[in-house]
Amino acid sequence: MIHALLAILACQLIGEASTRALALPLPGPVLGMILMVIALQASARLREILRPIAQAILGHMSLLFVPAGVGVVGHFAALGGQAGALAAAIIGSTVLAITVGAACFVAVANWTGNADD
Repeated sequence: MIHALLAILACQLIGEASTRALALPLPGPVLGMILMVIALQASARLREILRPIAQAILGHMSLLFVPAGVGVVGHFAALGGQAGALAAAIIGSTVLAITVGAACFVAVANWTGNADD
């Protein structure tokens, strides 16, 4: 488990150091994630080492939303004046995401020949 966490944090560190050193307009953790995907594609052994810790992290992913929820509740008074704009943004983005997801699903189904005729 320590090796898996070390690999994850090493990719994040490499990504962060690279973006700062090269002044890239990309967040370091995103570059680290790209490096991790490349490493996972290249090494089956790395995939097996990371699988247990990745499943554990994904199993508790909902805990990562707790700080955001606390922040919203903590600044609820400041957000109150923006309630209409926030509601429009949330509803609009949800409808747009569902529409784009459905369109992509239909496009892939047609592309692969699995469309419902």
